[in-house]
Amino acid sequence: MSNQGGLPGFDSEVPTDRLFLGIFPDARAAADIAAMAGGHLLRHGLASGTQAADRLHATLFHLGDWVGVPADIVAQASAAMSRIASPAFDVVFDQVGSFDHRRAKNPLVLTARQGNPALHALHDELATHLRGAGLGQWTRTSFLPHVTLAYDKRVVSFEPVAPLSWRVEEVVLIHSLLGKTRHIRLGQQALKA
Repeated sequence: MSNQGGLPGFDSEVPTDRLFLGIFPDARAAADIAAMAGGHLLRHGLASGTQAADRLHATLFHLGDWVGVPADIVAQASAAMSRIASPAFDVVFDQVGSFDHRRAKNPLVLTARQGNPALHALHDELATHLRGAGLGQWTRTSFLPHVTLAYDKRVVSFEPVAPLSWRVEEVVLIHSLLGKTRHIRLGQQALKA
């Protein structure tokens, strides 16, 4: 399992698998988010479809794109997750707009104007545990909590929406099959009650 395709002497393999740690809304919140997203796409004349409700999530850490699933990364991420001491908390997202990546498909996202400090605290704690588990290379990016709703070539300015919230009760390790719109849960860690 490798993501070394760009290095001299290695054949370039196209990644088929992604690993990430994230939080997922409960079924009610996911349905509310999907309904809001559908209305937003229609109101702005965006042609793309929304993400399926069961795939809506906020990524905490991307753990790489791979050819196959690296067992060592899964084990290290699971070890990091097992050390989480954060209590369960509520998140609130209340604005929608596009990240302008100047690509053919720009993500339309749900974000928060107030920032969700408890979610940032969880992110910081998990970063510490990932570094301790030997996965520090995946903790170097900034963190802007968001839920990707759809992808579209058009860019939509951010605007407020009615607050959408859910109780975060666990962190989930996901194996995403790239290009197949499928998530497989590899593990989860409950937050303290």
